[in-house]
Amino acid sequence: MKINRLKIIHKTKILVDIGFEINSSLALVGQSGSGKSLTLKALLGMLPSAMKMELDFEAPFELRRGESIALVPQNPFTALSPLTRIKDQLFIAHNEAKELFDKVGLDHALLGRFPPELSGGQLQRVVIAIALSTKPKLLMLDEPTTALDPQMRSMIIELLGSLQKKMGFKMLFVTHDMISAASLCEDICVIRSGEVQEKGAMREVMENPKSPYTKTLKEASFAQRDFRQ
Repeated sequence: MKINRLKIIHKTKILVDIGFEINSSLALVGQSGSGKSLTLKALLGMLPSAMKMELDFEAPFELRRGESIALVPQNPFTALSPLTRIKDQLFIAHNEAKELFDKVGLDHALLGRFPPELSGGQLQRVVIAIALSTKPKLLMLDEPTTALDPQMRSMIIELLGSLQKKMGFKMLFVTHDMISAASLCEDICVIRSGEVQEKGAMREVMENPKSPYTKTLKEASFAQRDFRQ
């Protein structure tokens, strides 16, 4: 699919004006305030009423949340109801829920538990399963590894890559972490202040970033990763 142009306006100010193509998997990378979260909300139809959107896109499916597109949120702890059993938050048949849990590597017994009884990594797998329950054409990921430790982060990235190969959906991975992005996505689009700074094949951009901003993000990602480890 191709976003020829996405323009987000608040009153007379243009907040985002970008375009990109998702061939298989694309990382939309930028620091806080770059416009990546606004882009995600726009594509999900979740922009605040005070903002207006102009969207020109090409895709073999409609951009409709719950039908052709699904979201894996940043924080699984707030995405799930703590007082509702996991099985009652999937809204699908029990045998289908079991099949999804097999795909994301979770024990069936967890379906009968409440979210506070699960670890962060288990909860992230649950929200991935919930997103996949709609059989989306496009899976959007909003910083899905931010709250995880390095080992679990790598496991989730590996899981998402494996699921994409098996299920064939496209991915839009919104993140500030270029290392995680490089581990998962084929292409990258770097944005700053609502404008594209650089885009292209992930390997080429990582090996030879042309934009000073891209170089800064890459260095910051490696520095942060070294610090955490």
